[in-house]
Amino acid sequence: MGRNTRKRRSSMATKAIAASAALALGGGGLIWANFYASAHESNNNGWSQNQTKAAAAQVATISCPDVGQKLTNVPQNARQGVATELANLDKQITEAYARLASTRQAQANDSGFVQNAIVGPLKEKRAATIDRIRIDIQRVGGQFNTTLSQLAACTTQTAAPQTNAGAGGGQQQNGGQQQNGGQQNNGGQQQGGQQQGGQNNGGQQNGGQQNGGQQQGGQTGNGGQGGNGPVAADFVDITKVQGSAQLGVGANGLKANGNSGSRGSFTTKCGTNANKNHNTDNVIVAPGVANGAHHLHDYVGNQSNDAFASDQELAAAQTTCQNQGDKSSYFWPVLRLQNGTQDFDQNNDGGGKEGNVGKILQASQAQIKFVGNKKGNVVAMPTALRIITGDAKAFVNGNANANVNWSCTGFENKVQLHDKYPICPQGSQVVRTTAFQSCWDGQNIDSANHRTHVAFAAADGSCANGFKAIPQLQVRLVYNVPAPKLQNGTVVNPYAVDTFPENLHKPITDHNDFINFFSQNTMNQMVNCINTGKKCQ
Repeated sequence: MGRNTRKRRSSMATKAIAASAALALGGGGLIWANFYASAHESNNNGWSQNQTKAAAAQVATISCPDVGQKLTNVPQNARQGVATELANLDKQITEAYARLASTRQAQANDSGFVQNAIVGPLKEKRAATIDRIRIDIQRVGGQFNTTLSQLAACTTQTAAPQTNAGAGGGQQQNGGQQQNGGQQNNGGQQQGGQQQGGQNNGGQQNGGQQNGGQQQGGQTGNGGQGGNGPVAADFVDITKVQGSAQLGVGANGLKANGNSGSRGSFTTKCGTNANKNHNTDNVIVAPGVANGAHHLHDYVGNQSNDAFASDQELAAAQTTCQNQGDKSSYFWPVLRLQNGTQDFDQNNDGGGKEGNVGKILQASQAQIKFVGNKKGNVVAMPTALRIITGDAKAFVNGNANANVNWSCTGFENKVQLHDKYPICPQGSQVVRTTAFQSCWDGQNIDSANHRTHVAFAAADGSCANGFKAIPQLQVRLVYNVPAPKLQNGTVVNPYAVDTFPENLHKPITDHNDFINFFSQNTMNQMVNCINTGKKCQ
């Protein structure tokens, strides 16, 4: 950055400092750069180089423990109230993140500002909310683990310098915290295939708005169009990646799960959400709570899925599936092109207000297939079974529950990425592929943390802990996405999945959701096809 000096710099020098600061932030991007430039050009408060260096070490995001994943034994009568309070915890983080992004000058002037004005008050709010969860559980006779009260405190993470690693490598995350490979469910079973390491932190959100997040012509800097990611380090040219595929995915789409056991498959065609059925709810994790997801979902299949839908309403709903015996709900976060476009939700909760901006992309293909088990037969899924796979908060939670596969058409048998968005060559399309948990506890259609009632099968197809093998849902989404360009450490016209704002649009946060509402006859047909080696649709 050069010598410390009080001399006012020229406009050109100021821009150079701004660019350097943005790079030093590892993804602060244009919001940061414009902030520095305006501060220097106006000589605001006599900013010095030392203050610029201090700003470069400021907080990129706030990481709070995920209380919901620790709640493994919530009585049924308390779950609605607990879900409401968990949604409040998410709302509190969103509000704190917006305040973090809108007070950069105060942070630069006061090293204790973030702790005193943002993180401290956030802890107090979270402590009160966790205590209300305790009351909800104990009111109906449940047991509350008092150690959960310790999860009120959140940590701050600075914007560390970017690091790069090849497929499967372990990258430094958030100021040197290391994440290792291996996808696991809560029970510790490892899913087949290695998991890449975490990401370094990305850009900042400016109150969820587009302030300074765009260049002319729609080009974006390290902060992305919304200012909170993605960043250049989140992308990789797939033609330069050395790696191996983790899923049995071929040129013609999804393949069956192995060459032994139950080798059949059942394909259901439910469209690509051409009717634009979207909302920012999640009836699985936040029933009865509007904007419980804090990001926008695509819905195919069941057309009545929102935060307030009952199982009875879902069972009676219309479906986009060709097979009318399938009224299941399939939903995932939308993919957006950050090219300067303002979509319909630019000023909405879960949309632009929370940093999810850009043109919503409709998949050109949405393949939904159920396959068998490598070891033996599968049993029918129960009606209203809920499965979440992947973790929308994997960037701050760590990747214990991450389940992400990104690739390009023509490369799926060679490379499956986990913590990178692929840049595909001309004529190739972006692919998101997800293989769901395929072991069920045989009793519950959901669990308190929405995970422990299902699990991944072991590499040989076996299900642990008395769990039963069920048809494995595989979802493959294909998109026509203009290839982003990497220029001087920034990414131009990036694409990204919608995320919670503190997760900075990282690719590892991709996830997928399913609620089973196959008719009993159609489910029986599926099981028979899979167990007898047929390919049905």
